[in-house]
Amino acid sequence: MQAALWVAKTGLAAQDVKMATISNNLANVNTVGFKRDRTSFEDLFYQIERQPGAQQDFQNQLPTGVQVGTGVRLAGTEKVHTPGNFENTGQDLDVAIAGKGFFQIEQPNGELAYTRNGQFQRNAEGLMVNTSGLPLVPQIQIPEDAVGVSIGTDGIVMAKLAGDPVPQQIGQIATVNFANPAGLEAQGGNLFLETASSGQPLEGIPGENALGPLKQKSLESSNVSVVEEMVSMIATQRAYEMNAKVVSATDEMLRFASQSM
Repeated sequence: MQAALWVAKTGLAAQDVKMATISNNLANVNTVGFKRDRTSFEDLFYQIERQPGAQQDFQNQLPTGVQVGTGVRLAGTEKVHTPGNFENTGQDLDVAIAGKGFFQIEQPNGELAYTRNGQFQRNAEGLMVNTSGLPLVPQIQIPEDAVGVSIGTDGIVMAKLAGDPVPQQIGQIATVNFANPAGLEAQGGNLFLETASSGQPLEGIPGENALGPLKQKSLESSNVSVVEEMVSMIATQRAYEMNAKVVSATDEMLRFASQSM
């Protein structure tokens, strides 16, 4: 009976992690470019008390064995990189990727991070930066006298200068893709880092080689479905309650056994 307590304990811990994941998804339902997390679980090792297929006697084998499970554990969490909806903002520097790909962001230590959040702004030096002030790579510098900026589906950035009727090209936005985007390390701040599991970034022109084209004056919203998360939350709550009832029932059995002796 004590084994049942420990098995139920692993179930409670697992459902607690799943509820935390659901909570994080719902908290980021309005975060631009956010990708929802999904948890996966696996059963723990089994205590083999009788091996399946063992010899019952000289002529017969056991059709089944006795295998007692010891609970569940978290196998991993995974970012689900399905696209979110696109929202029209009317802002020149808002860019969304309509398909696969990530923007490249230079961190303060010089290393690159990757994001789906195309909510860019212009800093004091005229560079396109994210909401944390980190520059886009390759760097795009917008002239001081620019009165308008247009970004093509292929990432070419054109600026219309005051007094010049002909727009000038000022840069090219390149995006990257990974063999396994789910293997990226979530750093926070809408940024991901390359890992051995994700593979190396493959840079290219948006709209080519499986990379999605860009959509100016649009942002990709979170891919969190509130309805789906609410259903998962109810199922997780009920699973937690059932594991708690196992603890309560086992406690009652132990109390009965101790009082009957």
